[in-house]
Amino acid sequence: MGYLALLLAAAGVAAIAVAGVGKYVAMGLGIMAIGVGIVGYRRAAGPAGRRLAGAAAVALGLVAFGLGGPQVGLTLVVLDRLPHLL
Repeated sequence: MGYLALLLAAAGVAAIAVAGVGKYVAMGLGIMAIGVGIVGYRRAAGPAGRRLAGAAAVALGLVAFGLGGPQVGLTLVVLDRLPHLL
């Protein structure tokens, strides 16, 4: 679980660079990485490497969500202001 969550988080961080729908994909993968990372971290019977990967995935998932969220917010602000420009 930990390594899967880390893969999802890394894909979410990489998706921020994609123009267009990358910010939405980054937010979705970030949320998924946070959830799967928490599940992977809470498994006490697992090896320490997997637990550490789950904790790292939570951190990277928060980064992906934190970088994608403001981009979505700015998009909504621009769409709100667009009729005033025309």
